Amino acid sequence: MEAAEKEEISVEDEAVDKTIFRDCSEIAFYRRQKQQLSKNTTYQALLDSVTTEQDSTRFQIISEANKTPLLVEVYGIEKNIFRLKINEETPLKPRYEVPDVITSKLRTVRLVSCPGDAGSLILTDGKGDLKCHISANPFKVDLVSENEAVISINSLGQLYFEHLQIPHKQRATKGNQESAPADTSQENQEDLGLWEEKFGKFVDVKANGPSSIGLDFSFHGFEHLYGIPQHAESHQLKNTRDGDAYRLYNLDVYGYQIHDKMGIYGSVPYLLAHKQGKTVAIFWLNASETLVEINTEPAVEYTLTQTGAAAAKQKVRCRTDVRWMSESGIIDVFLLTGPTPSDIFKQYSSLTGTQAMPPLFSLGYHQCRWNYEDEQDVKAVDAGFDEHGIPYDVMWLDIEHTEDKKYFTWDKKRFANPRRMQELLRSKKRKLVVISDPHIKVDPDYSVYAKAKEQGFFVKNPEGGDFEGVCWPGLSSYLDFTNPKVREWYSGLFAFPVYQGSTDILFIWNDMNEPSVFRGPELTMQKNAVHYGNWEHRELHNMYGFYQQMATAEGLIRRSKGQERPFVLSRSFFAGSQKYGAVWTGDNAAEWNYLKISIPMLLTLSVSGISFCGADVGGFIGNPETELLVRWYQAGAYQPFFRGHATMNTKRREPWLFGEEYTRLIREAIRERYTLLPYLYSLFYRVHMSSEPVMRPLWVEFPDDLETFSVDDEYMLGSALLVHPITEPQTTMADIFLPGSNEVWYDSKTFAQWKGGCTVKIPVTLDTIPVFQRGGSVVPIKTSVGKSTGWMTDSPYGLRLALSTQDSAEGELYLDDGHSFQYLHQDQFLHRRFSFCSGVLINRCADEKGHYPSKCIVEQILVLGLRKKPSSVTTRSSDGKVQPAAFTYHTKASALSLEKLSLSITDDWEVHIR
Repeated sequence: MEAAEKEEISVEDEAVDKTIFRDCSEIAFYRRQKQQLSKNTTYQALLDSVTTEQDSTRFQIISEANKTPLLVEVYGIEKNIFRLKINEETPLKPRYEVPDVITSKLRTVRLVSCPGDAGSLILTDGKGDLKCHISANPFKVDLVSENEAVISINSLGQLYFEHLQIPHKQRATKGNQESAPADTSQENQEDLGLWEEKFGKFVDVKANGPSSIGLDFSFHGFEHLYGIPQHAESHQLKNTRDGDAYRLYNLDVYGYQIHDKMGIYGSVPYLLAHKQGKTVAIFWLNASETLVEINTEPAVEYTLTQTGAAAAKQKVRCRTDVRWMSESGIIDVFLLTGPTPSDIFKQYSSLTGTQAMPPLFSLGYHQCRWNYEDEQDVKAVDAGFDEHGIPYDVMWLDIEHTEDKKYFTWDKKRFANPRRMQELLRSKKRKLVVISDPHIKVDPDYSVYAKAKEQGFFVKNPEGGDFEGVCWPGLSSYLDFTNPKVREWYSGLFAFPVYQGSTDILFIWNDMNEPSVFRGPELTMQKNAVHYGNWEHRELHNMYGFYQQMATAEGLIRRSKGQERPFVLSRSFFAGSQKYGAVWTGDNAAEWNYLKISIPMLLTLSVSGISFCGADVGGFIGNPETELLVRWYQAGAYQPFFRGHATMNTKRREPWLFGEEYTRLIREAIRERYTLLPYLYSLFYRVHMSSEPVMRPLWVEFPDDLETFSVDDEYMLGSALLVHPITEPQTTMADIFLPGSNEVWYDSKTFAQWKGGCTVKIPVTLDTIPVFQRGGSVVPIKTSVGKSTGWMTDSPYGLRLALSTQDSAEGELYLDDGHSFQYLHQDQFLHRRFSFCSGVLINRCADEKGHYPSKCIVEQILVLGLRKKPSSVTTRSSDGKVQPAAFTYHTKASALSLEKLSLSITDDWEVHIR
């Protein structure tokens, strides 16, 4: 939205103006596909057409309604993944297939056919028990494990495929393919949006007619589904009604409505299904507008026969049906078969990549506002953090830092000496992030615009000229990031000689990249705009921001000659965006319900591959009451991306502006974040290497605990910490579910012990957030906090041990230089593993190939759950030297505290507690 429009919206407005955005009933391809239910469009597989290639099995399917065959390809992929592709065999022109998301050439597994019933084809990889059972008439695919169907495809007969058509003007009188509904009256064509689709004053002209696709999937025995971000909704996906599908269409929705299935800033067409003992997933690789319908049929028992007093009953498993509908492209779907949540995360990352390893500073606290006014304002805010003893790492500048909203420039009056400003931040070991949006001001005297126009680097309109739309600078053109040459050129704009005034502490924020077009349909780009390769925008809309973030990250790497890790925050995203940086939940409001909904939103992003995610602390729109602001800082301190942000028409809200008591509370929350940085950084290494999310819903850690499956008001940070943010005002008592009947949990503040598998009531004051450490874990911390992460490089470590019911614990620490790729290219890292058993704590190397010099020592160890006071504590170094250690035992808390240790983090050592 334009600034004036945005400022007119009151934070009290509960709903976004939905007249700007379409609901499902206003989406033509949705109406067409829903009409299909009343028509006979059954497909049949032609098994006599089966051919077996080196990497796939192929065959044709055909429907009575349309005699033109479709080509089906089935692939087996390593890690127990199946891929199904359905396309026109001979389309009028190639249909769009999503590039650049799948990480590399997939390693396929040759599928072999097994004996089966007549009219069916059974494929297996020859190793596991997974089989792909293809029925010919009607066409259906069952993924079978242990002789039970796990996922069925097209069992409801909702396969839908609109063939490309010759435009009306070129159409011959006979022989044309026709896949649209038979009623082609002018009125019906308009209603179905076959060649033109109207919304308000906008008309979407479709050069090759309707091209939508759809397919149904049934999950047998599953009723808990997750994924398909981004929506301001519960973590567990809900059943949909007609006209109420989950929409995946990236849009700039200012102050989005919560508990709503409308599409907002990002889209990941990836859905997980979970039950006790099994997790599976579907990745629908399509970047056009997509709708997802969900319906769960509960388990039922019914009587088969009546014999005397006894009734024979048969139980029918619950089943959840999911229908995917996309406006264009092909059907290209990956079936991930688990069986565990951890397996699913690895399978998905093998397709789309793991979370990029972030630079350490980006895990600190970020201070942002639209806008810090000038260099003096930046200097004063930076000094305010130091004056009030609050650590922070990154200052952010929004669009007002530029000259007339022209990116890669600086306002000559307000930011006359950007290098000096950055050197001030550098002296504090801090960084700067500035905004760079995809729209480029139409101005022949603006070098970025002039060079891009000269080289034809903008998205085109249907007539062949540059597409122009209105955004922050006024009339703008939009860079075509789908073009590799444009991405290469754009990456080069971040080079220090090109981006005047930039230094190596400057990093980037990509905003408005859905893309946002203020006067466009639904505030975005028209669908018949034209991209590289002559592809219409409708084919790839949801990937536009993905490509900008990709180009930006590459630019920051290139400017450092491949040495330094980038940091790029993007508002818009797609599957695979995790490879390039962080995302956030967009323009939220300073209201309690937005704090509350941020937790399931972040959990959904996390299980969908994007671990580096956060929500604007305090709410972007409006002025938070002070209690809400404190509670939001407390929540954000335990979430992956931690940034305070506010829009320009709000009151200033730096942490020290609310009185000393509230300053203290916010300071404590931020300092606790910095204390936990070793644990957080280790979690990011783990997600980078093995795909385990940083922020996890309880069901991921407790996959057989049915009570966890619907919980989304608390979460695990890694496997060791359970966090229950307070999201209601004036809370004095919190009901907290502690999972795992065999688990023991420790209150991180009072050290009180709680048995798992129950809900406990915890007294709450404004200075506490309920955080519990899981028995059996070791959490590494920093024992002192500096002004920023840069001041803490050599600060000592502490270890927080929480003993399990077996009096054991384990954990890990990952350490590197925090900024370069040397951990990857030169094995410059330390990976240590801590284990406690039989009264002995051992520090050992977890990865022998890693080496990194560190002056750090472990100076504190806290052991929770030690049942009796030890008679002695000694340390044993790697050379066998034994020394006594001073200790304090807290009888009431059953906690042992060791202080003033000097144990090198790089060496092997042991601590013996007798």
